Amino acid sequence: MKTKKINIRAGWLIDGTGAPARRNVILKIENGIIQSLSDLQFYNVDQDDIADFSAYTIIPGLIDSHVHLCMSGTDDQKIRQKQLKSTFADAEHVISTHLRQSLLSGVIAVRDGGDYGAYALRYKKKRYDIKKSIVEIKTAGRAWRNHGRYGKLIGRPPSQDKTLGEEILDKDESIDHVKIVNSGLNSLKEFGKETSPQFNPYDLKDAVNAASSLGLKVMVHANGRLPVENSIEAGCASIEHGFFMGEKNLGRMAEKKITWVPTACTMKAYAEYLSQDSIEAKISRKTLEDQIGQLVMARALGVTVAVGTDSGSLGVHHGSSIIEELKLFMQAGFSLEETLKASVLNGSALMGLNKTGPIIKGNKASFIVVDGPPAGLPESLKNIKAVYKEEAWH
Repeated sequence: MKTKKINIRAGWLIDGTGAPARRNVILKIENGIIQSLSDLQFYNVDQDDIADFSAYTIIPGLIDSHVHLCMSGTDDQKIRQKQLKSTFADAEHVISTHLRQSLLSGVIAVRDGGDYGAYALRYKKKRYDIKKSIVEIKTAGRAWRNHGRYGKLIGRPPSQDKTLGEEILDKDESIDHVKIVNSGLNSLKEFGKETSPQFNPYDLKDAVNAASSLGLKVMVHANGRLPVENSIEAGCASIEHGFFMGEKNLGRMAEKKITWVPTACTMKAYAEYLSQDSIEAKISRKTLEDQIGQLVMARALGVTVAVGTDSGSLGVHHGSSIIEELKLFMQAGFSLEETLKASVLNGSALMGLNKTGPIIKGNKASFIVVDGPPAGLPESLKNIKAVYKEEAWH
């Protein structure tokens, strides 16, 4: 096989590990693998051909750790209702569109939280060529919820004669992770209202053990103190949303190295899309402020945090919403480098991506080029110059 080499000069480079941005870096890639990162002053520019991005910033491809590929962020209720009853033929086009939109904002991997028809899983199995696709998909298929509880749009309950753990063991669906819904939605009428857990602690722990025996991590939708506490003690790999979970739960997550995916931009979207004088918009704004406060605490406590958008929710659009989520992290006090680490390093670890993520020696070369210095980020993600992945420019 012919060796394929490329040398790139980055005006600025942020590697996604949390390390400070570097100036004037030469990036050497061979057969899609990063071979070295060198300072320009130690490199003879005249000896090799170089792709010159000296006026640009290079960052790793972004990872969105919570999406719903079958659903759109549109506020057109006719489209939203149609998607809630769609066939796979309809969903296939929607998913393809959302993957394209993701790439336009620099997202190169997504972690899907499930849909009622397991269409994202079916798409991955039957319509998706992982060798050719630029955006990698990891999906839960259908989520699990309890009988009569929230989650019908993304999943199903266990059979009446089986426990959740037994169902997980019985289903051979070739999923990438297990999604469990363990609370309700946030109320837009009553600030901080907590719903009861959907599963008791024993059943939840049994489900996590069942998933673990299959080599699968569990992502759990949980808002409120008790639903999150039970999910933490059960050993779930990640808490999704985590609104109103409180400092005690954040501390336990730091101790147990459980990842938090806060999806704060969902509340920002509600606050912007709903009538500004409505109680729903006011509660959304207050809930957003509270979630940013929890992010401040998470940073101080050393909680591992990943960037996820919950794209598909009202006003939360695939791709572009990651820019808003990155901004909210920075509003909570995370530096740009820390914020990109949350998306890239923490997201790749959560998804189990092999050698994909940070721009470091030995990893697969996967990065995006944006105009100007790092100070323009994350806003400059709206106009990406180029994406490099799978040994090619896109």
